[in-house]
Amino acid sequence: MEKNVSVPAKSKKGGINPIITIIVLILVAMAIFYGLFGQESNFEGGDTAKGHPLNMLGIIFKGGVIIPFLMSFFFMVVVFSIDRAIVLGKAKGTGSADKFVNDIRALLNKNEINKAIELCDKQKGSIGNVVKEGLTTYKALENDTTLNKEQKLVQLSKTLEEATTLEMPTLEKNMTIISTIASVGTLIALMGTVLGMIKSFFALGEGGGSVDSATLSVGIAEALINTGMGIGASAFAIIAYAYFTSKIDDLTFKIDEVGMSIQQSFSAHN
Repeated sequence: MEKNVSVPAKSKKGGINPIITIIVLILVAMAIFYGLFGQESNFEGGDTAKGHPLNMLGIIFKGGVIIPFLMSFFFMVVVFSIDRAIVLGKAKGTGSADKFVNDIRALLNKNEINKAIELCDKQKGSIGNVVKEGLTTYKALENDTTLNKEQKLVQLSKTLEEATTLEMPTLEKNMTIISTIASVGTLIALMGTVLGMIKSFFALGEGGGSVDSATLSVGIAEALINTGMGIGASAFAIIAYAYFTSKIDDLTFKIDEVGMSIQQSFSAHN
């Protein structure tokens, strides 16, 4: 009869609260948009509604109500990228991850399990946490007389999988938000673009066929500003998502690599 001899790792929470952060960043973006970009000094005659913009702040303000949300997307990507960088830096642990993996494999070849566990305590990262769980189970299974070798290997593999599964939410938290911004940013920008073009054609229709160039240009400018902001936010999010995904994949690969070494060592020495 198979029994679980491992002590499951406690699930951890890493990173900032996404809901509160998103709400705060949207409010900050709106405050900057209306409080800074919408100042009367940015427009001719101090008229924010009909006055021509005098600088870039005024030009962006003319982009309309969609702009604050696109600005918040920029802020979200920056804040969540910083959050992921900090969390992944801690997950990597102290020192070189490659050196840690090589040192663990060397100790496993010598069957020095206690020294390997001590090394995991010093590493203080996700790799060290998973490896320590595996090595703790390794030691317990060595002294277990109720299971045969094949059952012990299955139990060891299960422990490593469970420990890895518990670490992954910490590594991947808030990555969905970055990937969503990469997709939604262009759609929100497209909505702003459409609104700007509607204003342009509405102005054209109101003129009875004669073009009101001033009103027409305002609508087109609004459309282009939204397009530019949306493309910029999406591009930034795509780059950030690709970068952090590669970092997570690298950590996962190292965890799998050392996990395989633990199983091979157990098979060879028991």
